[in-house]
Amino acid sequence: MKKQVVLFSSLFIAAALLMGVASCKKKTDTVSFTLSSLVAQLDGGSIDLNGASSANNVPSKPTIVATFSLDVNAAGITSDNIILLRDWDKKNIPLTVTTSGNKITIVPNEELGNGALFKLTFPAVSASSGESISSFFRTFSTIGTFVPTGQVAYWNFEDNANDQVGTFNADSLINITYTPSYKTTAGKAATFDGTTSIIEIPNADQLTNTAEFSLCFWMKTNSIGHVDAAGNPKGHFVVGLGAFNGFQFEIQGSYAECKLGATYDCGAPATNSHDLTFNGDGLFNNNPLGWKACTFCKLLSPTPPEGMAAIIKDKWASVVFVFNGTTKVASLYINGEIMKSEDFTLADPTLNLATGLKWNGMPPDVYPRLAFGFIQSRQGKLWATQPWGGYSIPTSNHFGGQLDDIRIFHRALTATEIDLMYSSEKP
Repeated sequence: MKKQVVLFSSLFIAAALLMGVASCKKKTDTVSFTLSSLVAQLDGGSIDLNGASSANNVPSKPTIVATFSLDVNAAGITSDNIILLRDWDKKNIPLTVTTSGNKITIVPNEELGNGALFKLTFPAVSASSGESISSFFRTFSTIGTFVPTGQVAYWNFEDNANDQVGTFNADSLINITYTPSYKTTAGKAATFDGTTSIIEIPNADQLTNTAEFSLCFWMKTNSIGHVDAAGNPKGHFVVGLGAFNGFQFEIQGSYAECKLGATYDCGAPATNSHDLTFNGDGLFNNNPLGWKACTFCKLLSPTPPEGMAAIIKDKWASVVFVFNGTTKVASLYINGEIMKSEDFTLADPTLNLATGLKWNGMPPDVYPRLAFGFIQSRQGKLWATQPWGGYSIPTSNHFGGQLDDIRIFHRALTATEIDLMYSSEKP
């Protein structure tokens, strides 16, 4: 009997030990509910968004995948409660969100733009088995220098004159060379000789028929030897689409002023051409010498033309022109700072009805071809016999210098966007 008790006790202890081992094993095998990874997917790789530091090289149209240790309860995950907030303007980016198994996939419904900071916030996430984790967020920045969204054309002149975001590729280049740009990371710039150099873009009237318009570019003039037939300093026709029939930007030979001329849609069939001219005299509509529609003009120091020359002569400068068809305001910025603003609602008819830019050119005077380095394409006959306006005349106002990062938007950039863009691009 004693042997039976001992045997029974031994079996009981062994069973208990086995149960303990099994219990420990079961406890050890239990998987907690955690975020395993958060990545922005790329072709052939991914970028970690869950690291100790915020990622700063995320593409502008990423696919973001959150992977969890257990399957996710899809009922609690929607595009309404996962928030992607752009920091500089506090905009919630619309998202497409899908849940499958242990993964949540997030795709922005619009391009994020370059060089911007974002905050991605998740709600409390539950597993299908009931476990949950609290709300959490991660930050990241998109790659490159800051570029606002909505570009319709962009030329960066990296050994070519192709449009990097659209289809407005150059079909004619004459005496263009590519040389170092305003800083190393900007790569190369297109260089113009001041006598014959030109780049031409076909079908460019599509670029100017728009209610909202922004033109941005970097330029550096070269005044050395840039003279007319009489040996006097000549002007720079920097860029032009049929001159004022589309839009143009030019600088006086004295560097005393620059201007952006354009034709505006004032209600079909009416149009009106107008020059936004800036000379740094500080005069605007509260001064009898200022144009009544001018609402701001910066006073440059010491005085024009010295003040103008100080910011644009033979040095790199960022130029941005904006027209907002809703507010009817046109503005010019140089190096991220507003130089002049005009409110067309204060102008005379029909300009006070302007709702946007509009192509108004007709052959043989002008053609719908955008020119870099001159006021219009070579075919145009407008001013062809004038000593300052004919392309075939080497001493006319050909642009001499460098151009880079020419961007066109069919939206009115804000002052904040312009400042951020300049701050991220400047040397």
